[in-house]
Amino acid sequence: MSQSTTMTVRISGALSEFVASNVGENGSYENISEYVRDLIRRDKERAEREAFDRLKAELTRAFAAPEESYRPLTAAEVIARNRG
Repeated sequence: MSQSTTMTVRISGALSEFVASNVGENGSYENISEYVRDLIRRDKERAEREAFDRLKAELTRAFAAPEESYRPLTAAEVIARNRG
């Protein structure tokens, strides 16, 4: 079951005005919580998309490499290499 967390965020000035313009009768969101949740979801999706794109690029490079450049590796070697 998912856990709910209450957070307090203070914003002022131009950021506060910007949020206010996106919430309420004239905005796209009914309330600030809805707006913040949407921003977090979009940021999560962006991070996941970037991770997928990095993986896809890595696989593209791997499959484009000449076969003679491949060498057998153990699982332990792969894990050690990926740990940095």
